[in-house]
Parts: sequence; C-alpha cells; structure tokens
Amino acid sequence: MGTTDINALSLTYFLIFLVPFVFVCFKVKLNIVNKVIYSVVRMVIQLSFVGIYLKYIFDYNQPLINILYILIMITVATFSILNSTKLKIRNMFMPVFCSILIPVSVMLLFFNNAIISINNIFDAKYLVTIGGMLLGNSLSGNIIALDNFYSDIKKNEKIYLYSISLGGTRIQALAPFFRKSIIASINPIVASMATIGLVALPGMMSGQILGGSSPAVAIKYQIAIMLAIFFTQFFSVNLSILFSIKMGFNDFDILKTKIFN
Repeated sequence: MGTTDINALSLTYFLIFLVPFVFVCFKVKLNIVNKVIYSVVRMVIQLSFVGIYLKYIFDYNQPLINILYILIMITVATFSILNSTKLKIRNMFMPVFCSILIPVSVMLLFFNNAIISINNIFDAKYLVTIGGMLLGNSLSGNIIALDNFYSDIKKNEKIYLYSISLGGTRIQALAPFFRKSIIASINPIVASMATIGLVALPGMMSGQILGGSSPAVAIKYQIAIMLAIFFTQFFSVNLSILFSIKMGFNDFDILKTKIFN
C-alpha cells in the first residue's frame, strides 16, 4: 500500500493559519511576515520544479546526470553557506565546496555500496535522495561552524594575537575557537539523536512507513541515515574550517578583513 496522495487544492487549506500567524506577529511586533511569506512562496515554486525534473532524472537514471545533479546541489549549498555567514564567495568558495564534496561523496558511495548494497550505486533514487539529506544537514552545520569560528575570532582577536605572540603556531592559537565552533555545530544533531523516537518520529522513518515499509525496515533505514548524516556533517564542518584557514589568514597569521562582506 503506497502513500495517500494530497490534492493540490488541499494544500491551500494551510492559508487558514495565515490569519492567526499575521495577528500574533502584529501584536508582538515581529517583523517577519514578509520574510516568511517570501520563503513559503519560494519553497512552493522550488519544490514544484523539483517534482517535475526529478521525475525525468529518475526515469532517465544515467550515472553522469545523477552525479552532475549532486554537484549542482553542492554548489548551491556552498553559495547558501557563504551568504549566511557573510564570507566572500570569491575567497571561500573552493574551500567550502571541497569540504562538502569530500565527505558527502565518500558517505554516499559507502552508504549505497556497503549499507544498502544496491547494484547501481549511482541510482538516482538513492543518490539524489540520500545526498539531499546529507547536504541539508551539512549546510546547517557549516553555517553554524563557520559563523561561530570567524565571528568569535573577530570578537576576540586580541586573545588570538596574544597566543601568537607567545610563540604559538596559528593552529595552536586557533584551537580553542576551532573546538568551540565544532561543538556548537554538532550539538543540535547530537541532541536529535539522543531524543529520536521519544520526542518525534524522524523524516526518513515516517516516509518509509507512509510508503508502505514495515516499521522494522523503517527503523533500520533511520538509524543508517542518522549515522550517515552525523559523520558527514562532523567531517564536513572540520574540513570547512581547516580548508578556509589558508584563505582567511595572511602569511603573518593575521585574519584578513577582506574575506568578509
């Protein structure tokens, strides 16, 4: 038994909640109404197009096309990370792009080959959907890590320079900022793993059950994807900071102001 379809008209019923939402925002003076409406409209348009072209990608299912689509997704994620952290694209694009590409590629190949053991490890059904989940979490993790790392250094630059003046290397002086940023970036997913199944039924598991899979199969998929997401995000945020350091500091170990927008 497959998932029950949702009538497109039925989705408009959510507009009912727009009235109390606008009312609450108005009463507590939250200036987010325009931003939220813009985001919702953009989400609907983007997902509508995704639904159209993913059908063709899944039907065509050519490895080269599937890999190209993943690369496009990583490129978009990189732009989103840099825009959110206010780091200049021309300085930081390649470090962040590579920091996502490496762990996502390794985990995708490992997941498809070793965990679910499919014959075609570049099958669009798995490559695109699993890749999207890995990328989504890596994106949020990298935003937190990079934003914390560079904003913290800017705020405490004297402490960093004092460590350098005492004879410490750049890596030694940056270590406290590095550790703090990594912990901040992985705290949400660690908390999520600790409460999963108790606080909420996660997306992969719910999707599997709605699609007709047994709860036992759905649980195994959810465990697998959560571990894949955690390791991908952990290594991605580590690499993003390490790769970006070379572009973020000059030969005298001074933070470059030109990397910020």
